[in-house]
Amino acid sequence: MNKAMTMIFSRKMALGVLLAIGLSPAVSAQQEPGADAPLPLKDLRLFTVIFEHIRNAYVEPISDEELLESAIKGMLQELDPHSSYLSAPAFSSLQESTQGEFSGVGLEIGTENGFIKVISPIDESPAAKAGIEAGDFVIELDGQSVRGFSVTEAAKLMRGKIGTSVVFTIMRQGIDEPFEVTLTREAIQLLSVRNRLIDEDYGYLRIAQFQANTGKDFKKSIERLYKKQPNLKGIVLDLRNNPGGVLQASVDVVDAMLDEGLIVYTEGRQSRNNQSFSATEGDLINGLPVVVLINAGSASASEIVAGALQDSQRAVIMGTRSFGKGSVQTIVPVDDNKAIKLTTARYFTPNGRSIQAQGIEPDIVVERATITKIEQRETIKESDLSGHLSNTGDEQEPLKKASSDIEINDNQLFEAVNLLKGLAIFAKK
Repeated sequence: MNKAMTMIFSRKMALGVLLAIGLSPAVSAQQEPGADAPLPLKDLRLFTVIFEHIRNAYVEPISDEELLESAIKGMLQELDPHSSYLSAPAFSSLQESTQGEFSGVGLEIGTENGFIKVISPIDESPAAKAGIEAGDFVIELDGQSVRGFSVTEAAKLMRGKIGTSVVFTIMRQGIDEPFEVTLTREAIQLLSVRNRLIDEDYGYLRIAQFQANTGKDFKKSIERLYKKQPNLKGIVLDLRNNPGGVLQASVDVVDAMLDEGLIVYTEGRQSRNNQSFSATEGDLINGLPVVVLINAGSASASEIVAGALQDSQRAVIMGTRSFGKGSVQTIVPVDDNKAIKLTTARYFTPNGRSIQAQGIEPDIVVERATITKIEQRETIKESDLSGHLSNTGDEQEPLKKASSDIEINDNQLFEAVNLLKGLAIFAKK
């Protein structure tokens, strides 16, 4: 086959692939009335011309399959930071993470201006233990620049066999020079919901990520707290550094604390992407006051929960402004083991607020800070004076001591518990 015939054949092959994608019955059936018409033929010809130039003149041989896959990746990557092509390994990894376990360093990442940005580290992961923070930029992995990489490409480099290491080069706001962090890959166990008591009377619920079973796990955690303390006085729901996850899971969590009302609704170009979710009867925490903690690492499904509880005046939101990811991604399988992750809608809080690029503003802003206790010097009290009058009332109860040093280790949680204590005092009155 001569060069001219090869070019004609290649152009027809590429054009045929594009026409199959653009004009297949499945896609045509999904188009709404008034949707954009198919691409003009001249634009498809431009693509095939460029395709052929790359195929014939690129410095190294490259297959048609690789070229087409790269074109698909680029097309999705240019849409927004969250749309992407999922190759077979990436699709498998996504399925693993939503089920709760995978091998890696434990980072939820996105892209910003061509750079890989940390949305949040996963609790107890190598990344969290090493001090990587939400908002950090990953500029290199094992000395290789990741500028311009998609989330899928960067995640592929971060994941690997358990016990192997990867060197991160990090840029952080407030630090002039990039610095390196070496992380050893582990099996990342995503414990979706944790619970414990604070100061005996207050429940603490931590959601690390919204997975398929988070709603059920959340309800079980509430039951466990009530078994430990039947007379709970309030709940702290910690969504800090929670990157989001399954939309239905966030709806289930809000539903567990509401008797009625809208939780969230979505709006997209296609009618099937316009959905609304409302609470069903049954507040599992019996109207107890709730404080929700958020920060810049709280994204997507976390913001749905915070926004719904804020709009319904069911909880006080405390911490710092959230990430601002107000879009919905739909996983669309395109092969037996490949898929695309496509942004198909925006979501809105019950009051019609779009969180996209805005985030949730806390009711009470509390920045993360380091607290140092000041040791009080010994002073003389009335009870120390010789001949002091005795108290004629009941015997004085010893001062209650906090069950942990949360005021030192976590000032935001400390403030949340203090607020609940104040609300409990007013509730008595």
